Amino acid sequence: MFGNLGDMSKMLGSLGEMQENAQKLQAELESKTFNVKSGGGLVEVSMNGKGEVIDLNIDDSLLSDKGSLQILLIGALNDASKMVQQNQQSSAIGMLGGMGGMNPFGAK
Repeated sequence: MFGNLGDMSKMLGSLGEMQENAQKLQAELESKTFNVKSGGGLVEVSMNGKGEVIDLNIDDSLLSDKGSLQILLIGALNDASKMVQQNQQSSAIGMLGGMGGMNPFGAK
């Protein structure tokens, strides 16, 4: 009747380890910074691993050209956001790979 308690204990231990790894991954992601330049460096955006803009530099020459500024700013923000998302995905896949080859996507 109680023969599966050992299996349950192992499963709970694995769950706790997964939570701990997820917290480490989150802290690691938050500490990273992604820098993107647009328009040959006229616009520079820095984002942290959570996808928050932490710095923004705009060349003075763009201040009188609202249309160009908007285009370059949108491009830089989108590029930085993609970098953050790709980093999050690769970090999560790496973490899952360290857990005995579990793959949530069903790939072999």
